[in-house]
Amino acid sequence: MRRPEEREPAFTLPPGATGFHRPQDGPLPETGLPAFRTALYAAARAAGGSVGEVEARAYPRTFHTASVAGRAGESFVLCHAHHPWIAFAAERRDWYRDEFLAPPPWSRAFAASGFTVLSGETLATPLSGVDTSALSPGERRQVRSYAIDTLGGLLFNAWD
Repeated sequence: MRRPEEREPAFTLPPGATGFHRPQDGPLPETGLPAFRTALYAAARAAGGSVGEVEARAYPRTFHTASVAGRAGESFVLCHAHHPWIAFAAERRDWYRDEFLAPPPWSRAFAASGFTVLSGETLATPLSGVDTSALSPGERRQVRSYAIDTLGGLLFNAWD
């Protein structure tokens, strides 16, 4: 039984969340680029804007990226390559630690398409507040070796 001062982890990491895997464990799930593009164009319409460059995940990055230019300016949309998670950033990068933005109002189009839109607050969660029990020992070693300490840094990275 949990004591009142012990809280449930805010987020549970499933296998594949880090992008690392062992071949004997089988392939990681994939978030298809076509599904991301479809949701992206719906979001751009909701933003009254347009889709900019869409960049498919390329090793060692764990996410697809795209830009949406709307009335409020340009936002970069990150889509995890193995789980249907969406995040927002102010600039295009190969990896992130805690540079995430709050989801804009038009992000609801992603949720309507089956994606989970992660808030900047959720992505800033320290790993101590995340359930990492499904991670393999190898994944845990990689996370430690890169000194990743936030959920967002673990999910949207470019391990090398």
